[in-house]
Amino acid sequence: MTLINNTDTNDIDSTKKVLLAAPRGYCAGVDRAVIAVEKALDHYGAPVYVRKQIVHNKHVVRSLERRGAIFVEEVDEAPEGCIMVFSAHGVSPAVVAAAEERNQQTIDATCPLVTKVHREVQRFEKEGYDILLVGHEGHEEVEGTAGEAPDVVQLIDGDKDIATATVKDPKKVVWLSQTTLSVDETMETVLKLREKFPTLQNPPSDDICYATQNRQVAIKKVGADSDLVIVVGSANSSNTVRLVEVAMDAGAKAAYRVDDASEIQDSWFEGVKTVGVSSGASVPEDLVSDVLDYLDTKGFGNVSTVTTAEEDIQFSLPKELRKDLKEAGHDTSNKKR
Repeated sequence: MTLINNTDTNDIDSTKKVLLAAPRGYCAGVDRAVIAVEKALDHYGAPVYVRKQIVHNKHVVRSLERRGAIFVEEVDEAPEGCIMVFSAHGVSPAVVAAAEERNQQTIDATCPLVTKVHREVQRFEKEGYDILLVGHEGHEEVEGTAGEAPDVVQLIDGDKDIATATVKDPKKVVWLSQTTLSVDETMETVLKLREKFPTLQNPPSDDICYATQNRQVAIKKVGADSDLVIVVGSANSSNTVRLVEVAMDAGAKAAYRVDDASEIQDSWFEGVKTVGVSSGASVPEDLVSDVLDYLDTKGFGNVSTVTTAEEDIQFSLPKELRKDLKEAGHDTSNKKR
């Protein structure tokens, strides 16, 4: 569980400073998925195939490719009988069936918090509900979640979808969401949906995951006191893009996303005294360290951490991988060696 704390920053005299958001970077679901691919490579040997990017970070993907992982868009691009890992974003039953048809040995690295939303879809479909899924069109997580019950799930990605949404029974409609959305924007969407469907029911628990919420709370605090915010993460990472938006909404004068320190532009620093730094949930800490090193060269060597939550959640490895590791007498813990 997470514990909200007061910021641990102290007043500092330097005219140039960095406010480093905490928590940031890898969440439990991402950590589990990346370690699952690494352990699969160690145990089965290369190649190990992965449907889609295991997580939305190009540096992580390239690192795993160098170790022998092969990333494919669909399971039919991989050989029959191969080791196939499903990404942290989850897959639909149709994808699972397609892999089974090819006799692929699957390892499901779907984040357990995404799996929770899948189960909510299954439950509400059985109970005869229409499901309004708040999320971004084309995102793998949304495709997997909607694929659990395509006949009753409607994607809500903006006002246009709210306007066209229809339900069979206004008393049996529920909203669910992608796990990596902006909390504030999602609730704005829900308020608009409720104007149209007054009896709209809430999810049984928060769908937006703890890590997304914690990183947004931290960047709000950092952004409010920053002239410039730099968020490390890839462009296809939904939670990373949301952090940039949240920082601006919180009062940052400017905010940018970068894949790594090489993308930082000198022009951003004109008149800047305070730089906020955070990273998306798919970002390894070494990329953040590179950004801090770069900032040091610009005179921003005084770094204070702004802590708004402590995270100690850890998910066990996928059961398929855990079983094979155990039978071979290998370590089944979710830890890097």
